Amino acid sequence: MDLRSPALNKLIDNWLDEDLGRGDLTGVALNDTNVAAYWIAKAKGIFCGGSLVEKIFQRLDASVRVKLLILDGDCLTEGQTILELEGPPSALVAGERTALNLAMRLSGIATSTAELVKELEGTGICLCDTRKTTPGMRLFEKYAVRCGGGINHRFGLDDAAMLKENHLAWSNGIEDAVLAVKSSAPWSSKVIVEVESPEQAEEAVLAGVDGVLLDEFSPKELETLVPHLRNLAKSFVTTGGSGQIVLEASGVKPKNLKAYATSGVDLISTSAPITQSSWLDFSMRFSGLV
Repeated sequence: MDLRSPALNKLIDNWLDEDLGRGDLTGVALNDTNVAAYWIAKAKGIFCGGSLVEKIFQRLDASVRVKLLILDGDCLTEGQTILELEGPPSALVAGERTALNLAMRLSGIATSTAELVKELEGTGICLCDTRKTTPGMRLFEKYAVRCGGGINHRFGLDDAAMLKENHLAWSNGIEDAVLAVKSSAPWSSKVIVEVESPEQAEEAVLAGVDGVLLDEFSPKELETLVPHLRNLAKSFVTTGGSGQIVLEASGVKPKNLKAYATSGVDLISTSAPITQSSWLDFSMRFSGLV
């Protein structure tokens, strides 16, 4: 994440404007003397969003000082102090809710991701996210997945070409669809096909794709299909190809992750950490004058 990006400044300003509107009506009740505050965790988990918190407060007042006591991706315990702040009370009050909401949301995603990653520990399988993200929040939610130990799938439709069920239904089949994409996309672009049957998987491999997304296959099906697809890829090397292919399982319920430990896939993609996670609860408390 580029914290120097003008686009990020604009986004943060929009977040703050949503809460502040024409101005905080309680601001007139506050003194001018700088104050100190701190955040505590009200539950255990993985922290995420520290640098963004600092950016939010400093967009309100550049004199606000934020001292992070824990880094993004670090474990939190209940009652642990997360960060300390100093600055004008008007700025600390004005930025409190926006900063807390963002950090609690991202920390919840990171925590949920870490729990699922632990289920796959030692298997060699990576957990990755999807494009099921909150509009306007994709960059941050995917960053939270990384803080939890997961990896990112494509960020948008321009990252890689993934031919899904609807693409295949509205095209002339896998081979023609893959050829059409390869003939128009930059040479560096990856081509992935989502399949729902062993026959489609074989067709995708023979079409020379870079990856196959195996949707809603059982662990038992994958244990025989995955080695077959890898052997097929090695025996059918397209011009300039390596014979290597990335195999990804999707449609896996989080509670069933362990069942896929010996499936042989490279990735398991899931939207669960972003779409189903709970926020990690934090609180900001004032500690006196500076």
